[in-house]
Amino acid sequence: MPASDFPQDLLDAQAALDEVQAERDQFTQTLPWSAEPLPGWKADKQLHSDYRAEKEDSPGYTPEEAERVAGYRARILELTTFVITHPYWGWGTLSGNRVEPVPPSSTPTTQPPLRRSHA
Repeated sequence: MPASDFPQDLLDAQAALDEVQAERDQFTQTLPWSAEPLPGWKADKQLHSDYRAEKEDSPGYTPEEAERVAGYRARILELTTFVITHPYWGWGTLSGNRVEPVPPSSTPTTQPPLRRSHA
């Protein structure tokens, strides 16, 4: 018996999305704090603390690093769009900048209307 009734392509896309986001997060932790070259800074001392936040100068991303980050962003957008517009959800399909609704008779699940409490 399957663990869920989600379609396999939806599960695969969500798994791929999680993997790409983890790869992106791991990669971006190795990058300078700013994508563009910027001077470092040191914050003023805060009341009741000796801690002073500071950042070193950032050389910015190399063209290769910027291209790789852009690639991650594009892939994440592609996978996210696939997951949230999947027919399983019954929301419709993308058509340009609009979501075209699916007729109610073709939605995969029927849920009762939301109840609102007036407390």
